[in-house]
Amino acid sequence: MTSSPETSAAKSADPVDSLVLHATDNHVAWITLNRPEALNAITPDQRERLIQHLSHASCDPGVRAVVITATGRGFCAGADLRGGPPTGGPQAGERVAGEQVAGEQVAGEQVAGERVAGDVARMIRLGAQRLIGAVLDCEKPVIAAVNGTAAGLGAHLALACDLVLAADSAKFIEVFVRRGLVPDGGGAYLLPRLIGPQRAKELMFFGDALTAADAARLGLVNRVVPADDLEKTARDWAERLATGPTRALALTKQLVNASLDTDRTTAFAAEAAAQEINMTTTDANEGVAAFTERRTPLYRGR
Repeated sequence: MTSSPETSAAKSADPVDSLVLHATDNHVAWITLNRPEALNAITPDQRERLIQHLSHASCDPGVRAVVITATGRGFCAGADLRGGPPTGGPQAGERVAGEQVAGEQVAGEQVAGERVAGDVARMIRLGAQRLIGAVLDCEKPVIAAVNGTAAGLGAHLALACDLVLAADSAKFIEVFVRRGLVPDGGGAYLLPRLIGPQRAKELMFFGDALTAADAARLGLVNRVVPADDLEKTARDWAERLATGPTRALALTKQLVNASLDTDRTTAFAAEAAAQEINMTTTDANEGVAAFTERRTPLYRGR
């Protein structure tokens, strides 16, 4: 998928900004991975920038929806840890371990120093898991526009999004088993909740590539479109979300994400509390007024 003109125009002195493009258009934040030569495998610095953009989207009233996509023929080939540890942020100087499709990185390979007990768990907790958590916790709806192969952490990045659009040429691969690794980046949490434990085990045990059509059949993808239509479809969906009641969508996302981890009593209490909070918003008042006045509501995201 080629980046939009608005996204391409984003420039900065920071070299990471050329690898994670960012622009806001019609209240939609477009976050575009831009390392096509590496199938958009994510370096630690790129990961931190993605987390930063998602955090800013949550608190920016000018952003009401987010699209995550990529350039070239790959959406994201996983974690590219050959890029070294991040230059800043809470993981500066961390030892690393992981996997990727586009290179030979394997668990236990280190950037510097001797690995000690706890390094791998710490790296995953502060790295890949933080990224997936940033998507799940973003207070705006997030759409993945998957333009090509999404493997390992890249697959989980897409599946953590609220809605998933895929080009008909896209593939999803739980590649960890091919490297003798345990799935990380939230995979064993996400997949069973999306497709059930048996299907999740099948994907994770065999590591076979899943076509976009098969991913849609399993319920991992909302819609498959021709590659040439992916950006337009993502833009249409995102702009529709951006005209909706933003706070109600945020609370709805929170309720749905929490629903599979809680009991009915807790879920019902959370639902009632969310509606109580939502009824204090301008958009809720506008929605009720528009209904009684038989007109189309005009939501402002507040």
